[in-house]
Amino acid sequence: MADVEADRGGAGKRRGGGAYGYGPAEAGERPWTPWLVPLFVVACVAVFVVEMYVNNCRARPQPYGPCVARFLHRFSFQAIRQNPLLGPSSSTLEKLGALEWYKVVHRNQGWRLVTCIWLHAGLIHLLVNMLSLLFIGVRLEQQFGFVRIGIIYLLSGFGGAVLSALLLRNSISVGASGALFGLLGAMVSELIINWTIYSNRVAALLTLMVVIVINLGIGLFPHVDNFAHIGGFLTGFLLGFVLLIRPQFGWMERHDLPPSAQVTSKYKAYQYVLWVIALLLLIVGFTVGLVMLFRGVNGNDHCHWCHYLNCVPTSRWSCED
Repeated sequence: MADVEADRGGAGKRRGGGAYGYGPAEAGERPWTPWLVPLFVVACVAVFVVEMYVNNCRARPQPYGPCVARFLHRFSFQAIRQNPLLGPSSSTLEKLGALEWYKVVHRNQGWRLVTCIWLHAGLIHLLVNMLSLLFIGVRLEQQFGFVRIGIIYLLSGFGGAVLSALLLRNSISVGASGALFGLLGAMVSELIINWTIYSNRVAALLTLMVVIVINLGIGLFPHVDNFAHIGGFLTGFLLGFVLLIRPQFGWMERHDLPPSAQVTSKYKAYQYVLWVIALLLLIVGFTVGLVMLFRGVNGNDHCHWCHYLNCVPTSRWSCED
């Protein structure tokens, strides 16, 4: 999210998981035909077109310099000095539903916690997020279906917006990055809760963690809303335990096995435990977060170091700009 200022294996385990691209889908399971993730991409692109139409750069004064790509006429971009991501002005984003703490809390515009997920600060921001969504989301939807992946995507984006609003007060925020981090978080928890059915689980987990750490590290630079990334990741991580749990190995084939070899429980005990804990944490987290937000509580008053998770000041840049 942009922070815009003003199978089965030889040892009784399935090899990898289709969601990670390491192997086929679960035995006997047909892959879903993905349509929801592409629909999300189309929706975000359409919303961006609306942003540029409403912005109408050429029809307003330009104190930062001429519009970029003026041949696009009404759809030309704001000056690079004003928006280096090639997009509309902050006022346009605010008008169309960008996340802004004051308006969410004091003007009862809680709908901004949802609309901000569909807005993007610029063409570059849109392209990066949509390519990432296609790369990650299509595989997940093929593996788990549109209902579960849709829920994870939307709730993760919402969770990221809630954390952002609690901890980021001086800027507006837009973008699908929180929802994307939610999908990454769900991939991690899916691997953990289904740990015993995978054979190359350690390699898959390490790969995911490297990708996540790098992306969170990028979020430490100015003008990137890392709180949305973290909130989205945590929400998706917990939702993965709840929605992406798989039956233990042998459950699907139990009727073809002799009685002595049949599995008697669909899930292992640790899977039930993780499912319950994750569900409780989700309920508590959303309840506490929303109550704090709409009571006007500043999250930074309860976490004096949290601002370093969003931006680390150096001699080359300031986090206050």
